[in-house]
Amino acid sequence: MSNIKTVIEEWAVKDLEDGSSITIQAVDCTELGNESKPGIQVYAMGSIVNYEPLSVEKWAYQAGKKATTEYLLEDHSWMVHEDQYVKQYLIIGSPLKVRVTVKTRSSKPVTKEYPLPFEVGV
Repeated sequence: MSNIKTVIEEWAVKDLEDGSSITIQAVDCTELGNESKPGIQVYAMGSIVNYEPLSVEKWAYQAGKKATTEYLLEDHSWMVHEDQYVKQYLIIGSPLKVRVTVKTRSSKPVTKEYPLPFEVGV
């Protein structure tokens, strides 16, 4: 069986300072990761983050160690500036969720969440 990708949502946050925008695309995939299980990919600023069971299980474990239900994926977020960023989070709960928060210099933070199509046992 091949991986079938379906766009869940594509959205952008415009920066009125220079006319640029940051575009985010959330994609549902039927097969991701080493186990070829369903998951979500988030495309942002030229990078892709795969939310698949093995990675999410590791992040959920790290969230438990920090005693948080909103685990910021620092390695997969773009936070070079305080007034513009793309932050990606794993939200622990049932269902597990992906949270993406985007801020440009001229906008307020815009946040979207996407439920993951699986649970992990941590």
